[in-house]
Amino acid sequence: MTPQAYCQEKAAASGSSFYYSFLFLPKPRREAITALYAFCREVDDIADECSDAAIAANKLAWWRSEIANLYAGKPQHPVSKALQPAIASYGLAEEHFQEIIDGMGMDLQQNRYADFKSLQLYCYRVASVVGLLSVAIFGYSNRQTLKYAHDLGMAFQLTNIIRDVGEDARRDRIYLPQDELARFGVSEADILHGRRSDAVRALLEFQIERAEDYYDRALRNLPAEDQRAQRTGLIMTAIYRTLLREIRKDGAEQVLNARISLTPLRKLWLAWTTWLRY
Repeated sequence: MTPQAYCQEKAAASGSSFYYSFLFLPKPRREAITALYAFCREVDDIADECSDAAIAANKLAWWRSEIANLYAGKPQHPVSKALQPAIASYGLAEEHFQEIIDGMGMDLQQNRYADFKSLQLYCYRVASVVGLLSVAIFGYSNRQTLKYAHDLGMAFQLTNIIRDVGEDARRDRIYLPQDELARFGVSEADILHGRRSDAVRALLEFQIERAEDYYDRALRNLPAEDQRAQRTGLIMTAIYRTLLREIRKDGAEQVLNARISLTPLRKLWLAWTTWLRY
């Protein structure tokens, strides 16, 4: 299997909404963003699937050295090999890959966040930095587009957190800020045991409003001259924002006990119609 085929298989197997947004890109950019996504999946799976924190930390340390190898022109892993042409073609910064690993490492060190400020750092590392790398691959002419990438990454990660509240709780992880749980009168036990209530709904509605605000900020920050180049991100926005609104429509507290998702056909329709719009 070639490095690119490995990345393609990794991306397709995940079933992620992001995969649908890649389909319309020209081949060089599609291969580059698919390799970036595969890298994110590799390091994210370490934090999610490795039950021994020491082993997980060692695996992340291996990836730190592998990124250094990549920038030294000596990649070993199929994902790194697939990334090699992209880092030169699109000027991808080594420190951004290292920051993503830092973000995954946070999952090994903590499973609660005291307030939104501390959660922001996590979201920046695991999502906004990915956004910065992504816009470089898609292409931009106005530096204002980097602000769009930052805010869109935040919006995506906040949407993930809302969607995965129940799934994360079953791993003893609560990404909802602790001070906000207290403000809405929701206990950790309510989240961990999937107890639906008006208070939980109000808490999650508050999280949804914050995510919506980040989507709005991102779209305001995207300059008109870069909209066409950034259509892939706009497709992701259409899919993720539709998911967020589906969660809200049926009662946000449902995420405690069920994973809400869009059908592949609906994702493809959103991708196609968004691509045509821009």
